[in-house]
Order: sequence, then structure tokens, then C-alpha cells
Amino acid sequence: MESALEIVKKFYESAGILNKTYCLEVFHEDIQLEWYSSKGHLFLEHADLLALSKDLKLSYFNLRAEIHDIISEDDKVMIRYTYYVRTFENPEEEMILATFFTVWELKEGKLFKGVQMSQLSN
Repeated sequence: MESALEIVKKFYESAGILNKTYCLEVFHEDIQLEWYSSKGHLFLEHADLLALSKDLKLSYFNLRAEIHDIISEDDKVMIRYTYYVRTFENPEEEMILATFFTVWELKEGKLFKGVQMSQLSN
């Protein structure tokens, strides 16, 4: 069985958020993400995260995470990363989307409860 750190790292390195099938595998059915974003304080559950996955897939040609830090203790993982994107209009140019700091709690080997802060690129 993969460790909590391996599960989280694989999710971000594989741009898993763009793959609904993979999201269904890695998201716990009771997943919750509390997100402090530039749009304010968001609270996302399973259906919301699948909708976000679909929106991202429709908005970006490619998405890549550069992981800056990742540490874990038991079933909790802290990850700091930057998402880089390529748009359909300009697939040759990679741009910084935002930098994130997320703490995930895993349950039954799946993403269960997360708290996330993000800062858009200037």
C-alpha cells in the first residue's frame, strides 16, 4: 500500500485533477476541501471538486505542478507547489497559474480533508 506522501505526490505530479477517473479513485466519497483563495473562502465537497476538475480540463491544454516542499506525518501531508498551465489558445507558452500550500488528511488511502491557501501569479 502506498504511503500518504506517495499518494499526494502522485496526484500532483500526474496532474490528477484533470482526470475524472483518477479523481474518483483518489477522492474519498466524503472529501472536503477548505480553500482560502483569491476569490475568498471556499468549501468544496466531492461534486464541487469533480466540477473543478472538469473546468480545469476545459480551460487548459496542459497543467503541471512543480512541488517545492512535501512532508508527511502519519495520514497528514503538507505540500507546497506551483501550478503551471498552457492554454488552448497558446499551447506553446507555459504560464504560472498560482502557488498553493495544502495540508491533506487521508482516510482509507484517499484524499479526505484538505485545507488550502493559494496566491495567483502577478
